[in-house]
Amino acid sequence: MKLEGQVALITGAGRAGKGIGRAIALRLAGEGAKIVIVDYVAEAAEAVAKEVEQMGGEALALQANVADASDVERMVQAAVDRFSKIDILINNAGITRDNLLVRMSEAEWDAVLDTNLKGVFNCTKAVAKLMMRQRTGKIVNMSSVMGIVGNVGQANYSASKGGVIAFTKSVAKELGSRGINVNAVAPGFIQTAMTEEMPEDARKGIEDRIPLRRLGTPEDVAEVVLFLCSDASSYITGQVIAVDGGLAM
Repeated sequence: MKLEGQVALITGAGRAGKGIGRAIALRLAGEGAKIVIVDYVAEAAEAVAKEVEQMGGEALALQANVADASDVERMVQAAVDRFSKIDILINNAGITRDNLLVRMSEAEWDAVLDTNLKGVFNCTKAVAKLMMRQRTGKIVNMSSVMGIVGNVGQANYSASKGGVIAFTKSVAKELGSRGINVNAVAPGFIQTAMTEEMPEDARKGIEDRIPLRRLGTPEDVAEVVLFLCSDASSYITGQVIAVDGGLAM
């Protein structure tokens, strides 16, 4: 298996149903990785950990707020206490607080930037210290096509995801000499619990804008993440791969 013996820490991986984090956790576990599942809600992380264990994998569920640096340090230490190392970091935790700019509150702006961008900073900084000592590691940051093209009502979300892209490129340059690959994945419209709640006409309108004429699946994203975590991507760093059916080209 591609990731046999490796330890992967995935934030925001406790999403119920068809969440991207959950799909990544199950896919990496299927390739032999030991999985640390982190979520803001403890029960959500534990549920996915049980799924990993039911498929024969090994998992640790942790509750943490990625926007809190001290909480992240505690989370990383708990993962190391259990598995002794971290080989892979997937910065997947993210939230939305959509609103038009002139109606957006400071609280809505701060909440999204704190989780989506500061959270990536906190987790990467904490895990990078370990990876630098190991002189190896894979970091995958979840951005969004909205961080590339923007979106009405998502100035906060788009800014956070655009920041993740710039952060990825900078950190890739800093850590490359230590054998650490840092890349970003930018999903488009993906079939999740949120998109399933959309009205049929709105969903059809989105599909008509996508060259492949369908929404993506969490598994579509997970396959790309697996590639970036495996030895097959050993000479790829600082890149942004859009998984969007051609929406942003």
